[in-house]
Amino acid sequence: MTEKQITDLVKEVIEALPENSISLIKANELIAAVFAKAKEMGVRAVAAVADKHTNPVSVQCMRDSYIASYDIAFNKAYTVTALKMPTSALKNLAAPGGSLYGIQFTNSGKIVIFGGGVPLYGKNGDIIGGLGVSGGSEEQDTALAEYGARWLSENL
Repeated sequence: MTEKQITDLVKEVIEALPENSISLIKANELIAAVFAKAKEMGVRAVAAVADKHTNPVSVQCMRDSYIASYDIAFNKAYTVTALKMPTSALKNLAAPGGSLYGIQFTNSGKIVIFGGGVPLYGKNGDIIGGLGVSGGSEEQDTALAEYGARWLSENL
C-alpha cells in the first residue's frame, strides 16, 4: 500500500467510529491541548485518555514529568470511566465516614480519590471516555483536566 492509501484507510476507519467513542487522533489532540495549557501553568504533566470501557487510548508524558504520574494519570482516566464521575467527587465520598470509604482499595488499587480526572462526553451527552492528568498539585491537575474536557466539547 502507498502512504496515501494508508492515510485514506485510516481516515475511513476513524470516520466509521461511533459517536460514543474517542479516536486516537482526537485523544492525541486533546492531550496536546492539555500540555499547551500545562506549559503555560509551569506544570510538567502526564495525561491519559481512556475509552468508555476504561481501556487506554493514549497516555503521554511531558519532558521531565514525574515517573509516578504515568500510573496516576491513567488510573484517574480509569476511575472516571469506571465510576462515571470526576475523581474530585470521590474525595469526600471516600473519606472516613463517607458512603464510599475504602473504595480506593478496590479494583486492584486503580481507583483514585483526588482531583485530576474527568469524564469526557460526546455530542449526545454520553460518556465517551475519561481524561486523567497528573504532575502538578491536585488543584493544577483538576484545572488541567477540566480545561481538557472543555476543549474537547468545543472541538468534537
